[in-house]
Amino acid sequence: MILVTGMSGYIGSHTALALLNAGREIIGFDNFYNSTAEAVEAVKKLSGKDFPFYTADLRDPDSMEKIFKENNIDAVIHFAGLKAVGESVAKPLLYYENNISGTVNLLKLMEKYGVKRLVFSSSATVYGEPKTVPIKEDFPNSTTNPYGSTKLYIEGILKDVCVSDKDFSVALLRYFNPIGAHESGLIGENPNGIPNNLMPRICQTAKGIMKELTVFGDDYPTPDGTGVRDYIHVCDLADGHLAALNKIEKESGVHIYNLGTGKGYSVYDLIRTFASVNNVDVPYKVCPRRAGDVPVVYADPTKAKEELGWEAKRELEDMCKSSWDFVKDK
Repeated sequence: MILVTGMSGYIGSHTALALLNAGREIIGFDNFYNSTAEAVEAVKKLSGKDFPFYTADLRDPDSMEKIFKENNIDAVIHFAGLKAVGESVAKPLLYYENNISGTVNLLKLMEKYGVKRLVFSSSATVYGEPKTVPIKEDFPNSTTNPYGSTKLYIEGILKDVCVSDKDFSVALLRYFNPIGAHESGLIGENPNGIPNNLMPRICQTAKGIMKELTVFGDDYPTPDGTGVRDYIHVCDLADGHLAALNKIEKESGVHIYNLGTGKGYSVYDLIRTFASVNNVDVPYKVCPRRAGDVPVVYADPTKAKEELGWEAKRELEDMCKSSWDFVKDK
C-alpha cells in the first residue's frame, strides 16, 4: 500500500486519484491546515474505490504511528507541508518546524517499520535564482525564501538517509508551478482563506470575491516585466508521481527529476489566456515585487522523459479552463 501524506491537498488529491486509477492501494492522511475533507470524498467518488483515511499531523508522532501500525505500507508519497513563499518569509519558524521536523518524524517511523521507498514533493525553489534557463537537475542549489530552504534541507536529509541505508530509494520531484483541475470539476485548487498562489487569486478575482488581482512587480527583466514561470497541469504532475514511484520500486538510491513543461509564461500571459478561454474579466493592479520572488524560472524536463517515460501533455488553455470550471459554480 502507498501512504499519501497531505492527501486532501491540491496535488495530493490528484495524485491519489491517479494511483487508484492505476490499480494501486492507498492510505491517506491530512491535518486539513489548508484543505478540506471534501477532496477525500471526491477522490473516492471519482475512483469508485474506498481507502483508509486518517486525520493526523506530521508533528504528532503518536497520530502518525497509528497509521503505520494499522497498515502494511510499502512506500510513501510525501506532500504534507506548508507551501506559501510569502507566508514563509513572515513565519519562518512555522515552516521549519512543520516541514522539516514533520518530515524527520515521518522518516523515523519509516525506519521503524521498514519502509524504504519515498517520493518527495520538492520544488523548483531549490534552484534559487538560476543564472540561466531552462533549468537542469544538475544546476547549483540555493534558496531565496524559507519555504525553498525547507525543501532543500529535506532533500539533503533524504540524500543522507540513502547514504546510511543502501536499500533506501527516494525520488526528489522538483516541480514548477502546478495549476488546473481534474476534468470532472470535483477536485482542484481550493485553499482555505486568502489564497497565496496566482491561479486561485485569478479565479477569485474573476468571480468578484476579490476586487482586483495584485500583480507583484512589472519591472522584472522579462518581455513584459512580469515574472515568468513554468505552469504545469496538476493532472500531468500527478502522472509524474506515479512514474517516479514505478522507478524507485525498481532501483535504490537518489533520483532527481524536474517536472515541468519546459515553457515559460508570464503573469500577464496567464491573465490574458484565462480571460480569453473563459470569457471573463480579470481586473488587476500592479504592486511592488514580493520578497523572495525571482524573475524567470522554467524547466528542462528532458531527464524525466528519458528515465521515467513521462512528459507534460496539457497546454496553458487546458489549465486555465479546468481551473475556472472547478470554481465558477462554487
